[in-house]
Amino acid sequence: MTTIPDPAQLTARLIRCASVTPDEGGALVLLADLLGAAGFECHRVDREGVPNLFARWGAKGARTFGFNGHTDVVPPGDPVSWTHPPFSGHEAEGWIWGRGATDMKSGVAAFAAAAIGFVTETPPPDGAVILAITGDEEGPGKHGTRALLDWMAANGERMDVCIVGEPSNPDRMGEMIKIGRRGSMTLQIEAHGIQGHAAYPHRARNPLHALLRLLYELTEAPLDEGTEHFDPSGLQVTTVDCGNPASNVIPERARAVINIRFNDAHSSESLDRMIRARAAAISADTKVDFAISTDVSGESFLTRPGPFVDLVAGVVREETGLTPVLSTSGGTSDARFVKDHCPVLEFGLVGHFMHQVDERVPAEQVRQLARIYRRILERYFA
Repeated sequence: MTTIPDPAQLTARLIRCASVTPDEGGALVLLADLLGAAGFECHRVDREGVPNLFARWGAKGARTFGFNGHTDVVPPGDPVSWTHPPFSGHEAEGWIWGRGATDMKSGVAAFAAAAIGFVTETPPPDGAVILAITGDEEGPGKHGTRALLDWMAANGERMDVCIVGEPSNPDRMGEMIKIGRRGSMTLQIEAHGIQGHAAYPHRARNPLHALLRLLYELTEAPLDEGTEHFDPSGLQVTTVDCGNPASNVIPERARAVINIRFNDAHSSESLDRMIRARAAAISADTKVDFAISTDVSGESFLTRPGPFVDLVAGVVREETGLTPVLSTSGGTSDARFVKDHCPVLEFGLVGHFMHQVDERVPAEQVRQLARIYRRILERYFA
């Protein structure tokens, strides 16, 4: 007989696996053993040294509900700063302490426990449950959930819908579901001029002047006023530098970095095209050349309200007594990859202590999240 794991205790066990990106630390081995014993077909999907786990219960091709999450964590910093050792999984007075307690070993433990309980006690006759768990969400993200989705496509695996178990609630359990995210891109902009004496500017071309002109044009007005489901896009200058220690020298080069979090009024391609066009116009006027490189973390996406969102929101409301706000706020998550595979949303714990010293989570909140996930599965396959 399969033993259904207590999600709080499983959280503590996972915390004791020191899985700082990209080290697996034994977390995926622990999960594969538990899921395999419950009848899940498990596959390690490692790529470029990044550990990932795919687990499916039920027939391939059946109606499938998926969960996505990660067991890797950010470094804990100086262990001396912690009340309890960061990988102790210490349990006291209703709290579980350790790196990953909030982000997001608790979420993985909750959906793993919910899935095991569901397929053991109330298995659907014609459905399947998939768990796609990565060890590369806190890192570059190139060989984590992306690798799992690539492997699934190559092996005929498919999720019809998916919940990413990231912490989604700002203050109270049940107050927010993430139905989308803004896109994110970073641009490195370098201006190339001609070095010269500050007293003889006609013999030089100041790249800082051209660069500052470009930055002013990009920031003088908002990119947009927001859309139906998104706040306004934001463009932030994060670095300006020319490496010039002398006050009487016009530098040869100057560089800036900008980060853009954009809504569904834009794409990374349209924003990149706009910035390059403005740089070209300034270059033609100033004779200062620009070199621009662009790194896109993800495009904006939205899972529009409908049956899937309504089902999850209804269960959250029943379990917590709160009507969740349907939000697109926050940074990025692996949902930005899953959205190309199937409809996806994010629902997880309250994120108060993620990435902090003394990261911790209430044990009962983890158990409540597992109950919500279990009820979602039951409702979906009813």
